[in-house]
Amino acid sequence: MSTENKNTGLQATLDEAKNTWEAKAPEQIKEIYAEGIADVTRQNVVANAKKNSDKAPNFTLTNATGKKVELSEYLKKGPVVLTWYRGGWCPYCNMTLHYLQEQLPTIQLKGASLLALTPELPDKSMSTAEKHQLEFEVLSDVGNKVAKDYGIVFKLTDAVAESYQNGFDLHGFNGDESDELPLAATYVIDQDGTIVYTFLDAEYRNRAEAKDIFAALDAIKK
Repeated sequence: MSTENKNTGLQATLDEAKNTWEAKAPEQIKEIYAEGIADVTRQNVVANAKKNSDKAPNFTLTNATGKKVELSEYLKKGPVVLTWYRGGWCPYCNMTLHYLQEQLPTIQLKGASLLALTPELPDKSMSTAEKHQLEFEVLSDVGNKVAKDYGIVFKLTDAVAESYQNGFDLHGFNGDESDELPLAATYVIDQDGTIVYTFLDAEYRNRAEAKDIFAALDAIKK
C-alpha cells in the first residue's frame, strides 16, 4: 500500500467504497440495507451499549489457533484496544482489519494490545487472520456472548438476513441461525478495566479512526 493511502483516514477509504457500491447496487438492495441500518437505530443498541467510565466485562475466548485468550491477562500488560468486526464476508470489515494491522506498531509503541472479536466460527476467523496477515489476536465470539455483555448486539431485519444468507451463507459463517450481529464497535480499556474511549455507530460502514484511538491511549498516560 502506498504512503499516500497509508496516510488517508480509514473513513475516507470506507466512504469511497460505499460510494462505489451505491453507484452500482440495485435500488431494492440499497433500500433493504438502508432500512436495516434504520432498524438498528430503532433497537436502541447504541444507547444501551457499554460506554466511557463503564467497567469492561472480562471474557475468555478462543483465538484463531485454538488458544484461550483472557481480557484481564492482557490488561495486566497495558491498555487494550478492543474492536469488533462482523465477519470476513464484510468488505468494510476487511478494509478496517487491514488498516488496523498498519496501525498496530503505533498501538504497541503506546504500550497497548489490540484484540479483534467476531461472531465467526474459529475456522472462519482463522481464514480471515491468515488472508490479511494479521499480527493481533482475532477471537471468535460464537453466539455473540461477549458482544451481548457489552450491549452491542442487534438482530437483522428479515430482508437483510435473507440477503446475507443467500449472498454468502451467514449461518455457515456464524454456526447459528440467530441472524444477530455486533455493531462494529471499538473500545479503549484502561488497565483497571475502565472504558476510556468508545466508538459506536448504527451505520456499519463508519469505523473508529486511528487518531482517536491514539489520543485515548495518550490520555491514559497523562
